[in-house]
Amino acid sequence: MRYTSFFFLILLLISCGSEQNVNQDFFDKLSQHCGNAYQGALAFQAPGFDLLNGEELLIAHFRECDETTLKIPFHIEKEDGDWDRSRTWILTNHGNRLELRHDHRLADGTDDDFTMYGGFSYGENKANMHQFQSVERSEETGEYRGWRLEIYPGERYVYGTVRDTNWTWRIEFDLSKPLDEVPPAPWGHE
Repeated sequence: MRYTSFFFLILLLISCGSEQNVNQDFFDKLSQHCGNAYQGALAFQAPGFDLLNGEELLIAHFRECDETTLKIPFHIEKEDGDWDRSRTWILTNHGNRLELRHDHRLADGTDDDFTMYGGFSYGENKANMHQFQSVERSEETGEYRGWRLEIYPGERYVYGTVRDTNWTWRIEFDLSKPLDEVPPAPWGHE
């Protein structure tokens, strides 16, 4: 009995360490792009998710990075040429799991009514893919809802929303071509 308990303790420690390694690998792959900005495009939008029309210029800027936090502003050039600089994705590495938050600001820099929503990594994640659960939305609907991030260094970065295992909205950024000029700070940041 003593040996069985010891064996399960060892397996638990290995699995916890393995999860931390997957989180760190994912975080490190994103961090490789710090300081750079990349152009993206709408790759998929399910019916009823009219967030973009597919013609906008989209930019992800890996702007602020430290050992535990990445801040990635998401810039959208609208059809009239004006820029929406209201969104920043914030990824925090807590070691045993990652956290994704959405910092939304108004043009004057103040918090939007809906800001800092997000969730923690959920399910079986990989070194190139993590899912984050919106607990409130999942409980409200009875199905998994959240976000999925994918990173293929030097190739592409993917951000989108998911329902159960299906994408509902997805944008992809080309990591093979950093922009020559990075965008200005997002609203509310210096």
